[in-house]
Amino acid sequence: MNADHDQITLRLLKGFALTVGQRRVPISASAQRLLAFLALQDRPRTRSYVAGTLWPENTVSRASANLRSSLWRAMRAGHDVIEASAQEMSIAKHITVDIHDATTRAYRLLDTTYSCDDILTADTRADLSADLLPDWSESEWVLIEQEQYHQLRLHALEAMSERLIEAGRHGEAVAAGLAVVRAEPLRESAHRVLVKAHLAAGNRGAALRQYEQCRRILRAELGLEPSQALKDLLPHRVIAAAS
Repeated sequence: MNADHDQITLRLLKGFALTVGQRRVPISASAQRLLAFLALQDRPRTRSYVAGTLWPENTVSRASANLRSSLWRAMRAGHDVIEASAQEMSIAKHITVDIHDATTRAYRLLDTTYSCDDILTADTRADLSADLLPDWSESEWVLIEQEQYHQLRLHALEAMSERLIEAGRHGEAVAAGLAVVRAEPLRESAHRVLVKAHLAAGNRGAALRQYEQCRRILRAELGLEPSQALKDLLPHRVIAAAS
């Protein structure tokens, strides 16, 4: 169906977009959901599984009819985006999906046996700072996928900040730490890695301000004090003065 040889790319981070080369391809909402669902699977899925997951509130026959309609709408885009047989379907193998690459980089950052110098970049930080399909929240399968990637990306950003600290790239380490704090202000480990980045850069004042911000948030929202692990990063007399 695809007459040209331009790269087909599916973007799921920050929102849905299907592009061929530099041109965005319009596609119906139901086809978007089918394509996004298949892109997030690790293997081909049976038609009954796809229909039951995407339309759990419908009867089997109605869900199957919805699936056939969505598949037809996806194929109307004019490009081979889905591989389907009588029993199974999957996203076409030649499509580049942004979250696949972002996930691979996230796991590399978390694996201490890997050298990650080649992915300690602004692009990696940007991808790990983005949520999966942020405007989609009405379906259980979407919420599960969103939370899974959300937790992975936060851990990966913290690991990225630690690696940047070790590499002496303190400004970038701060940026990665800030990305985690913005995403999860109540996440103490994010504040901890950000304090470490400020201290590595020699910015003790910024480190103390970050500690104080963490303490205020934890007290106000959870009624908790910062952990000893966070307190130990700063001199005890500084902590006492701040309190």
